[in-house]
Amino acid sequence: MLPAWYGFGWAVKAWLGAHPEDGMQVLRAMHAEWPFFESLLSNMDMVLAKSDIAIASRYAELVEDGSLRDRIFPRLRAEWQDSVEAVLAIMEQDILLEKNPLLARSIRNRFPYLDPLNHLQIELLKRHRAGDTDERVVQGIHLTINGIAAGLRNSG
Repeated sequence: MLPAWYGFGWAVKAWLGAHPEDGMQVLRAMHAEWPFFESLLSNMDMVLAKSDIAIASRYAELVEDGSLRDRIFPRLRAEWQDSVEAVLAIMEQDILLEKNPLLARSIRNRFPYLDPLNHLQIELLKRHRAGDTDERVVQGIHLTINGIAAGLRNSG
């Protein structure tokens, strides 16, 4: 889901920095009046609601080079937070998917099934990278990929 939101928070901050007087008003007007921008933000709202930065941090632990991980993941986490804040501010929401409670509930109901699949996948990837060539490990990785994708539905 990273390509769906990465860079948005930075772009909004840059826009607001260049237009401190009316930057947010312009973005909110664009959201209200431009179907393309409204759709873009609606999709970003959904994708950010489906993302879990805590689980992403577990995947980041798979990066063996600790120095690289410690340089990259905090930037990714900060950009995720900036993107969430930008979407909420432009859409004038307090929480993600505030204006779509049915989708919010649907996503929330999927997490108890997706979270264990993510944790299982992380463990299987660790084993595979450590040299475990057992076919069941590879099959498990494939099954978790399919399960997570199915659970995320249109953004999986």
